[in-house]
Amino acid sequence: MQYLDFERPIAELEQKIAETKAYAEANNIDVSATIAQMEKEIEELKKRIYSNLTRWQRVQLARHPDRPYTLDYIRAISKKFIELHGDRKGGDDKAIIGGLGIVENYRVMFIGQQKGRDLKSRQYRNFGMANPEGYRKAYRLMQLAEKFQLPVISFVDTPGAYPGIHAEEYGQAEAIAANLKLMATLKTPIIVFIIGEGASGGALGIGVGDRVYMLENTWYSVISPESCSAILWRSWEQKEKAAEALKPTAQDSTELGLVDGVIPEPLGGAHREPETVYERVKQKIIETIEELKQIPIEQLVQQRIEKYRNMGQWKE
Repeated sequence: MQYLDFERPIAELEQKIAETKAYAEANNIDVSATIAQMEKEIEELKKRIYSNLTRWQRVQLARHPDRPYTLDYIRAISKKFIELHGDRKGGDDKAIIGGLGIVENYRVMFIGQQKGRDLKSRQYRNFGMANPEGYRKAYRLMQLAEKFQLPVISFVDTPGAYPGIHAEEYGQAEAIAANLKLMATLKTPIIVFIIGEGASGGALGIGVGDRVYMLENTWYSVISPESCSAILWRSWEQKEKAAEALKPTAQDSTELGLVDGVIPEPLGGAHREPETVYERVKQKIIETIEELKQIPIEQLVQQRIEKYRNMGQWKE
């Protein structure tokens, strides 16, 4: 288990518990009362720390290297998953995955950004940053879902669309814009889950949906706090201040009307008890599909359009 800076007091106490247990076992000593007291202290410490997280600390939790990624969710909640490759125009971007799956009795189309666990796999997945080929692959799979009337389940987890020369030469902006247009009028239900980072057009490219849910310790914003800090203050050192101004957390996004709900995470984050999070996401998928299938498709599309049209409106 890796620990973030603000989790160091928890790490130190958990280390003490491990050392005490090892010493007691080696010397055949009963320290159960001491262990129980220490475990009580650590639970209280966790509650104190995680109930008072700053926006920047939640951004850090969303990026935790042990956090579940898209393939982890798909493999946990789908009985079968058949990955589909390629955009049929010349490329297969490994940063975006997609394919057919079954959730309980529902056949669905999965789409999502995938990161890597080590240096080699991170490079293979381009750190979850998609090129135009990835968005065009997602476009193709969404059209396929519409053709066979399959609900689209989208998992968003990206620091942004890839900003390299190749991406610009091959039409990054056009590819994302085409996806936005398609998803706005796609004649099948779309359910979106932000499971980690939801940055800029990279997230929006597969993030327009009838229902959009965020996990508790995720973020969703037009720009990352570091990039915002670099633009406004010419330095990344103001990233915490930028995070407060951007209001990127799940709680902020709900209050601003950008998402439809927040899925609670176990104390300490999704990586602490991933199976619990998988089950909560699975139940939300089933519940939402059952809700959306009751709405005539033309009405559902119109509701989706109105939902995004009304965002950003307010009265003073």
